[in-house]
Amino acid sequence: MISAGGFAEQGFLINTVELRLYLEKIDERLGHYSLITSFVDTDKGSVEMIYDEGFRGADSLKRTVQFLKSNLGISGLILRSIITLRDKIEKQK
Repeated sequence: MISAGGFAEQGFLINTVELRLYLEKIDERLGHYSLITSFVDTDKGSVEMIYDEGFRGADSLKRTVQFLKSNLGISGLILRSIITLRDKIEKQK
């Protein structure tokens, strides 16, 4: 988990922000092939999206979290998720 909730962004109450690691395969030469997704849960729904994928090594999730925290990437991730959720909500109307 990157962040526990309790804050609002553009009318959405953010409950949880997570990065999830799915180890797809291990290549003898290239190492771990990782699929990293972002999961954002709000009061109006949740969304899981692909954040990164590829041969990123054994510590790919830890490095990605550190990068996000040190480069204001969490804000961008949340905003991207809110845009996706708004689109999803509009299509359901």
